[in-house]
Amino acid sequence: MTDATKNAKQDFKTLLQGIAINVPKVGDVVKGKVISVDRGEVRLDIEGVTTGVIRGRELFAESREYADVKVGDDAEATVTDLENENGEMELSFRVAGFARAWDNMRKWMKDGITIKAKVVSANKGGLMMRVEALPGFMPVSQLSPDNYPRVMGGDKNRILDKLRELSGREMEVKVIDVDEKDEKLIVSERAVWEDSQKAVLDAYKIGDVVEGEISALTSFGAFVKFGDNLEGLIHISEIAWQRIDHPKDVLKVGESVKAQIIQLDHSKIYLSIKRLVDDPWKKVKDKYKMGDKVTGKVIKVEPFGLMVALDKEIHGLAHVSELSNDPITNIHDKFKVGQELEFEVVSLEPAEHRLGLKVAGVKGKVKKEEKKEEKTAEVKTEEAKAE
Repeated sequence: MTDATKNAKQDFKTLLQGIAINVPKVGDVVKGKVISVDRGEVRLDIEGVTTGVIRGRELFAESREYADVKVGDDAEATVTDLENENGEMELSFRVAGFARAWDNMRKWMKDGITIKAKVVSANKGGLMMRVEALPGFMPVSQLSPDNYPRVMGGDKNRILDKLRELSGREMEVKVIDVDEKDEKLIVSERAVWEDSQKAVLDAYKIGDVVEGEISALTSFGAFVKFGDNLEGLIHISEIAWQRIDHPKDVLKVGESVKAQIIQLDHSKIYLSIKRLVDDPWKKVKDKYKMGDKVTGKVIKVEPFGLMVALDKEIHGLAHVSELSNDPITNIHDKFKVGQELEFEVVSLEPAEHRLGLKVAGVKGKVKKEEKKEEKTAEVKTEEAKAE
């Protein structure tokens, strides 16, 4: 290169220093007009000051917005180097595309816009999504009822299999959480479904009785489909007045049921079957009295005692201290589910749905601390069921 050529090709950085303009820095987003699209390179005129070039992987890998640019188009790009070997500013559509994508996500979340996203893969917590140019995540709880994986017993491996079946599917979603710094993007299919169901839900109120079909059974309750593609949950505690171990003990998928709406929480509908039936405990004193000798069937054996069915509707508890005059080493060795025994009613609390029993002939009494232990154990059992 001759001296004349060297002098003519002044250092770009030095030239810029002598011009009263706002010189961009690496990382800045600049605007320009496309002046050429040729051989995998796009050149922009940056405010008549310099030429910027976008090439290679910085072109269209992540930004569909600039996949078909043509001469004369306005475009934005991110500065990656102030000067390359040809004296041009190095730019990136890819980086600018990401910046714009995050801006879009924040705007769409604020405006509640519905967009399309593609399921890439799944894990036990939910779905990995491709949302425009960005990776996102959809927790299982944010799936619509149609795609929510209801698996008997809540087996996590079977849930994962169900989620994997959604891979490759395109879904309509809403952005519900954006954190560019931590690269966290959370989307929801359920939010879209909730919007579509709002008008339908407005036609219902608490206390309404609906008729539908059992669509799924889980350890914590039963799902019922009714009306115009609506679905509600009957918690296990709202299925029957008597204690049950699992909804499948009294219900089956496909069965028609009537239920009452007891709570409306946005798109979540909670139902009850038992509230359509008179509470049998209101009349329990007409059937059983303190000191009565009754025949009962053992329906559950627990470390703290026996759950006993006196009839179809009324169940009682015989505390372990009321089962024998002698110490019991292992309650499971002495008592079995299905076993019928004669009991005596020792306590009756209709308002609490509690009836205490002892095996006939046993002289022991329930101590205060034992009653406390019994109540605590029952609470833990109910909490476990709810989980």
